Amino acid sequence: MNFSLRSRSLFKTIAVVLALALPTALAISSADARVGGGSSSGSRGSRTYSAPPSTSTAPGSASQFNRTYTQPGAGMNSAAAAPARGGLFGRAGGFMGGLAAGFLGAGLLGMLFGGGLFGGLGGLSSILGLIIQIVLVVLVVRLAMSWWQRRHSPQAAYANADAGAAPGPQPNQRSGLGGFGFGANANNAPLEIKPDDYEAFERLLGEVQTAWSNEDVAKLHTLATPEMVSYFEQDLAQNRARNVVNKVTNVKLLQGDLAEAWREGETDYATVALRFALTDKTLDRNSGTLVTGSEQPGEVTEVWTFARRPGSGWELSAIQQTN
Repeated sequence: MNFSLRSRSLFKTIAVVLALALPTALAISSADARVGGGSSSGSRGSRTYSAPPSTSTAPGSASQFNRTYTQPGAGMNSAAAAPARGGLFGRAGGFMGGLAAGFLGAGLLGMLFGGGLFGGLGGLSSILGLIIQIVLVVLVVRLAMSWWQRRHSPQAAYANADAGAAPGPQPNQRSGLGGFGFGANANNAPLEIKPDDYEAFERLLGEVQTAWSNEDVAKLHTLATPEMVSYFEQDLAQNRARNVVNKVTNVKLLQGDLAEAWREGETDYATVALRFALTDKTLDRNSGTLVTGSEQPGEVTEVWTFARRPGSGWELSAIQQTN
């Protein structure tokens, strides 16, 4: 009897700790600073679900997109192509689905502790105990479903997407900008990228970071696609809700390589691996106190895709993190 009571007490303590710690841990992991929030966002036209070729700057792979408006094509794996249902009864995070899973979990836990299938509703100490059970089950289900989708969908999409994508890194006969270079050889790209284009990419790297730091949405609209600006606005709104501001300064391109360049209809695309230095810090909006980040410069390697339409210059179309 004492063992049973002790077990219940231990379980409740663990449940409370997990219920409080898991959301905090998730919030911390999603609170990466700098433009793009440290996630992979945007679109690469028909190659959105096709992994960009590796380069000497980013020899690993680029992460699949966490946020994109582009839907997988009809020729992709059905598991990857099936969009997640949202709303009240959504398959991946819908409110009613999560609530139902929570009540089912509460019933199963009630059975485990001798209270019957729905003993948890009235006999697991209190309503607080039930809420903790629901929160835990919903979190576990969401994490498991998210893991399952990442494990199966992106790889299938990457494996089947756009068979016409040019394989391997595409060379460029460019000695470099500022002594660092955009690759050693690359005039085999379906779309020719000229020195002026590379200068535009380097300029956009700095201007996007500056506009982000100044929370200048109007300027961002001139530097990035509407899709990317929508993500920037979401991230800026989250910063305002947390009463912080992210400042990215001293941005300097260290190395860059063209991964691929192509044309779709009237739109040109260029995907470039960038390694750059920056000072990234998040400050309290009122006091200016350092919240996260550092005064010391660091280095970041990301894969940026730029798009260009007739009569306009290059715009930032996507940012991908590297693995």
